[in-house]
Amino acid sequence: MEEKLKSKMGKIICVVLALFLAVSLVGSAFAVDKVSAEEDPVLEDCSTIIVGKKASATGEVLLGHNEDNGDNVMVQYKVPAATHKLGELLTFEATAAKIPQVEQTWAYLWSETRASWSASFSDFFINQWGVAIVSNSCSPSREDKPGLTDGGIGYGLRVLIAQRAKTAREGVELAAALLDQYGYIASGRAYSIVDKNEGWILQVVKGKHYVAERIPDDQAMFIPNWYTIHQVDLKDTANFIASPDIITYAISRGWYTPAVAGSYSDFDFAVAYQSPTANQAGNIVRQKNALTVLLGKAPTDVQAFSVKPLKLVDLDTIKGILRSHYEGTSDDLSNGYAINPHQTGVRTICSGTTMESLIIQFREQPEFTCVWRATLNPCTSPYVPWYLGITKVPTGYGWLTPANGMATHFNVPVGDLLYRPSRAWWAFQDVQDLANDSYADVIQTIVHSRDALEKR
Repeated sequence: MEEKLKSKMGKIICVVLALFLAVSLVGSAFAVDKVSAEEDPVLEDCSTIIVGKKASATGEVLLGHNEDNGDNVMVQYKVPAATHKLGELLTFEATAAKIPQVEQTWAYLWSETRASWSASFSDFFINQWGVAIVSNSCSPSREDKPGLTDGGIGYGLRVLIAQRAKTAREGVELAAALLDQYGYIASGRAYSIVDKNEGWILQVVKGKHYVAERIPDDQAMFIPNWYTIHQVDLKDTANFIASPDIITYAISRGWYTPAVAGSYSDFDFAVAYQSPTANQAGNIVRQKNALTVLLGKAPTDVQAFSVKPLKLVDLDTIKGILRSHYEGTSDDLSNGYAINPHQTGVRTICSGTTMESLIIQFREQPEFTCVWRATLNPCTSPYVPWYLGITKVPTGYGWLTPANGMATHFNVPVGDLLYRPSRAWWAFQDVQDLANDSYADVIQTIVHSRDALEKR
């Protein structure tokens, strides 16, 4: 018994020391927030929340996102605005289209997935105008005859939105033009393109078919890893942007047959374009639990595009969803954390593959927009304020120039993935590893320090 107690105490001390190291890296870098106002890899991927401005406690749109990948390191960059020479071409994946650059590009924050695999479908961007982009895999779609031009576009889609768009709508329109011209290289994906006024979800099929829908101002939406756009009104250009043949193409492929000839009122994009053989258990449990929090009761439709929340959604509500292992519900199989909640066999929102979690608190003046960012699992990591107006990334979070990061994004040197305790990523990784080793013993200690830092 004495040896077991010593072992448990040793683990807790290690956790406290590791968290203090992580906190010291954070505390030395940031001011306290005092302002009021190819194919997708086969992974269990991300979770995203968008809250319309009339459903938000801040009065502006809120965006929350968990980035789920594996075997990678996240690096942060502040990329400056730039002017470019006529004729400059942008190269992303070796087999993808080379895209002409525009004369002026905007500044942006970039959170990069540096990995041993080709990270074409990860990464978070938010530019100087407060246009943010995150994404979720929606693979597999049904498309097996994609139309691509010059190899199509993949990673470049999010980069070009960050470089060129001044509003979320402009970002969607830009993406639509690129998809029309080049076509998309992954089976299926959803891009959340958001600013302080509007939240859009763009759902893309391999090739040149896509649809984007605007989240109603008084509603909130949650997306795991399936298509969530259902009814599509091509005449409602204020709320939908789509490839012109999105419905007729589905008819031609036999994926949709109108109940009444000539009437498309029963067209459902998700049903038509999602592969009917995909295992959706992980998506069902995530969306059901997230919508339950927003509604204050179980949802009648676990695939709803958006819902009107019971009350205004604040930062703490979004944190709770992004940190959720379904505590207090029948979907929590951890037995009071006797089993690590990331390892119960039920896909949780905060999972063992969560590499980054963020909540964007948009503000009227873009420089004061705050990206609340947690490194790795948000259950073991504090949300730290990153202001859009910062001029550089602190040492420990970024150790490469943006040019070097982009040049090596698809060919990452092995050294960038090795353990370096002086880098923030590994400090937080140490905390997470200790928690995974003995979650029930140490999580309360971690949460106490985590919450104290967030309040400060």
